[in-house]
Amino acid sequence: MELIIGLLIIAIGAFCQSSCYVPINKIKSWSWESYWMVQGVFAWLIFPFLGALLAVPQGASLFDIYIQNPTATLWSLFFGVLWGVGGLTFGLSMRYLGVALGQSIALGTCAGLGTILTPIFTGKANELTTAVIVGVAVTLVGIAIIGYAGSMKSSTLSDEEKKKAVKDFNFTKGMIVALLAGFMSACFSIGLGFGEPLCFESTDAIYKTLPATLMVTTGGFLTNALYCIYQNSKNHTWSDYGKTSILSNNLLFCALAGLLWYSQFFGLSLGKGFLASSATLLTFSWCILMSLNVTFSNVWGIILKEWKGCNSKTIIVLVTGLVVLVVSCFLPELLK
Repeated sequence: MELIIGLLIIAIGAFCQSSCYVPINKIKSWSWESYWMVQGVFAWLIFPFLGALLAVPQGASLFDIYIQNPTATLWSLFFGVLWGVGGLTFGLSMRYLGVALGQSIALGTCAGLGTILTPIFTGKANELTTAVIVGVAVTLVGIAIIGYAGSMKSSTLSDEEKKKAVKDFNFTKGMIVALLAGFMSACFSIGLGFGEPLCFESTDAIYKTLPATLMVTTGGFLTNALYCIYQNSKNHTWSDYGKTSILSNNLLFCALAGLLWYSQFFGLSLGKGFLASSATLLTFSWCILMSLNVTFSNVWGIILKEWKGCNSKTIIVLVTGLVVLVVSCFLPELLK
């Protein structure tokens, strides 16, 4: 029963993350770099900090964890900076491919690489059991099927229909950006792996990864903030922040987007606390989260009519890919 609860919690977090781009559509008259910076303050600094405080026992300080484990702290921060590159290109993949296809390709790549590379980089390659590797392989098959559905969509829709669904649709550019985003985003998982010592012994199992999550997101914020500041200067968009008539509206929806985004890693931490009896699912939990992110992002893609105008064959291929992803979440536990 605990395993089911753990998977459900991760699924809820994945649903929230996949919904985080919906509030962004409500942001008014801000450039991409302006709203990306502000939602990043909420998603990568404020909410992760509040989450990390839950891992601190009474009478202790959050910063004690980092001071006592400088190596783990710096490695988590370093891989967070690398993940930040993935975060930047991830946003661009949404711009060129839409929520559904952009998240599918980027998160699919991230799922496979994050699950495989984390044990290797942290010296725990023995955790890569046959069941885990098969699960990753099936996940990648599901992503490939969805990617194929995306290429079918690209070939069957007119340029006008593509632009109507996704304003800046560009399949080739979007695929390149999404693959880069997925590769660099896998560094988040590696950062969490190096950050395992960043917790107190008395911390509840469901909160143990939250201090490491803060370090990784902080590194990612640094990368994104530098790029957004550069874009604000280059595009002369600093005035966005001074538009007082829309400031409260934009802050509200940036905060909501940030909260929804952070929910995936808060849910991952809570979920892993219930998966402690299954070493296989613990190792595979990153892949589960990313697979469910892809699944729910495509549900949103359908709701937002990004697949409108596609023929029935394309939709069948898309649904097949989604079914394969859902199956991949349970497969390692069944095979172990």
